[in-house]
Amino acid sequence: MTQHFSLAIDAMGGDHAPDSVLDGLELAAERHPQARFLLVGDEALLTGALARRPRAKSACRLRHAPDVISADMKPTAALRHGRNSSMRRAIDAVAQGEASGVVSAGNTGALMALAKIVVKTLPEIDRPALAAIMPSARGDVVMLDLGANVQCDARNLVEFAVMGDTFARAVLGLPAPSIGLLNVGSEELKGDDRIRAAAEVLRESHIGAAFHGFVEGHDIAAGTVDVVITDGFTGNVALKTGEGALKLMRELLRQVFTSSVPARLGYLMARPALDRLREWMDPRRYNGAILLGLNGVVVKSHGGTDAFGFAHAVDVAMDMVTHGFNDRIREGLSKLSTTAAPLTESR
Repeated sequence: MTQHFSLAIDAMGGDHAPDSVLDGLELAAERHPQARFLLVGDEALLTGALARRPRAKSACRLRHAPDVISADMKPTAALRHGRNSSMRRAIDAVAQGEASGVVSAGNTGALMALAKIVVKTLPEIDRPALAAIMPSARGDVVMLDLGANVQCDARNLVEFAVMGDTFARAVLGLPAPSIGLLNVGSEELKGDDRIRAAAEVLRESHIGAAFHGFVEGHDIAAGTVDVVITDGFTGNVALKTGEGALKLMRELLRQVFTSSVPARLGYLMARPALDRLREWMDPRRYNGAILLGLNGVVVKSHGGTDAFGFAHAVDVAMDMVTHGFNDRIREGLSKLSTTAAPLTESR
């Protein structure tokens, strides 16, 4: 019988591949001893590198791919010329049912394009969405869409809410995650027709009890809700703004604690608390953006991450595989059948 793999891994994607990928798999194999990975890339290079990583070697099977999709390759070029690349062959393994999911730190645009064309969306999903986990004052928050769909209608937003609810349950372990629609105000009359229509459907749906209503930009960091739903344009702007704010805060803290001798002494006294803050804000803990709504699990690791960050991306993918994420999405969407009709008709 053909072996079924938990995940296919693009070994050649990312700024520090394949070392960061293999070091990450060494950590992941320890955390997930039952998992089996299809490692796709330059077989000659990977064979010697795996020999130095015994846990990863025991969990992996190699598949040769002679080409690599570069970081600057356009998605259209990746679709036309990337058939023998490590990314494409890893995605092919998911499409052909050999693996339940794929993790890559390679070109984001190429990964999204290849996944949508090769793996395809679930029959019940109009468009896939890019989701990620973010820190907040109350714990981790899921936000989607973060750039896969610049323009969305009410149906898309409702589907994103169902996928976000399922993701928060599977990956964050929340039994009843609260959900909010990102808007320009919290009042019911705020926003355009599509967001008000989506809110109306969600209030009447099976997740209506968990639907908080409209939230604003400051609610993301405050942790007002567990799942924030928006279109890809707004979500990407919010994501980049949040990343910039975190970088600014780190730089300001550095300037404050190096500005004078008393400030340096203050740093020594505050160092235990600052170390906890640094750990909480560590971007590697939130590595792994997920393309939801496909016929398989697709996780995008940050290209510049290290072994710890890549292992976290594998953790996210494994959580989705273990908890039957796509089956739970289908179940959630089936419960929307009576409320989705007006949205379909209005498109």
